[in-house]
Amino acid sequence: MGADTNFKRICLTLLIAAVLFSPLSSYACGERKPLRVYILVGQSNMVGTGAISTIDYIGDDPATASLHKSMLNEDGNPKTCERVWISSLNGKYRTYGGEGFGRLSAGYGLRREDPTTHGDCIGPEYTFGITMEQHDDGPILIIKTAWGGKSLHLEYRSPSAGEYQLPDELVEKFRDKGVLEAKQAEVQEYSGKYYRYMIEHVKKVLGDINRVCPDYDPEAEYELAGFVWFQGWNDYAATAQYPPSDGDEQFASYSDLLCHFIRDVRKDLKAPELPFVIGVIGVNGNHTPGLFSGPVNAQEKMERLRLAMAAPAQLPEFKDSVVAVPTAPFWDDKLGALGMKQLKIQRMRTSLYKKSKSSPNADGSMSPADIKKFMEDYNVEVFTPEELALKERASGSGGFVHYYGSAKFHAQAGRAFAEALLKQQSQ
Repeated sequence: MGADTNFKRICLTLLIAAVLFSPLSSYACGERKPLRVYILVGQSNMVGTGAISTIDYIGDDPATASLHKSMLNEDGNPKTCERVWISSLNGKYRTYGGEGFGRLSAGYGLRREDPTTHGDCIGPEYTFGITMEQHDDGPILIIKTAWGGKSLHLEYRSPSAGEYQLPDELVEKFRDKGVLEAKQAEVQEYSGKYYRYMIEHVKKVLGDINRVCPDYDPEAEYELAGFVWFQGWNDYAATAQYPPSDGDEQFASYSDLLCHFIRDVRKDLKAPELPFVIGVIGVNGNHTPGLFSGPVNAQEKMERLRLAMAAPAQLPEFKDSVVAVPTAPFWDDKLGALGMKQLKIQRMRTSLYKKSKSSPNADGSMSPADIKKFMEDYNVEVFTPEELALKERASGSGGFVHYYGSAKFHAQAGRAFAEALLKQQSQ
């Protein structure tokens, strides 16, 4: 009897250990936790141009070394999350595009050729998901919809904001050119088009979650846990829509449109208290003199937009449910300095082909081979060997508008967005 009792105790102990240390250990009382769903939306800064080849640069900075470590497997390669899945809808200019989905890994940023296959970039989604997985022992789903070159005043315009109307300045301009009717038809077609794409895709994914997340248990259900909005450049550049003559109120209508957007998202997704993060555009960082290119009022204009982007979070209506997260602190001035040198290279190349008066090719005597050799030598003249090495290690394509293709920027932004939502959840 004693041996039999001991055997039963051993079996019971093994059974308990199996339950505790199995994947089901992440669920309390034997019941699976609901799937937490996060929606990430925006334009190219949300699409993500952070080159995977630049990820190791993140580890060079002591301030981001731990972030870099969290992004890697034990073998030193970018990790694939175990409990985070993603559906990412992306397309080229004014197309619907295609969906890539699966477990979250590096490669869900910009996809230059085929949006349904892995690319060579990350966006904020990567470290957003990694951070969420570190703080939540349940399953997580990210639904990301992002297209480059999209404004809030036109393509992402939400229903309660009404249909977009051309500013008087553009009406007169297009009338003079004889294209007014065509332009009016165009804006009518695109007014709110990508807002509708976004909502339709979110509902499509939520309507068949197992297609994206095979381990999803419908009995455990899901909860919409947060929304991240990261956009801005196309509104910044829309001078007719946001006239400088309005002074400090230049981007006031952006704030109004964003309030409409938040309300409409919550209404259309039937989530009236959906936590919302506004990623405040970080292009050019703090506008360190000599490290950015732009007109004399570039900093003032950008600060006006940043204040307008963050403004909804200060309204009593959105207290405790909307938070603005600045991304300017994640801008890399070292890359800004390299970017200014690259701009010098580009201007020289243009002058050679245009044969401008101040160009070394003013008389047009240089052959294409001569120009190529000249530019190779000029590149070495402008950049030191150390700068060229840093440029290769730390930056990708896209220029300053796309944060120089730096994974370091996108990784810090993604983590900050996740932490902002986690803070809201803990309140």
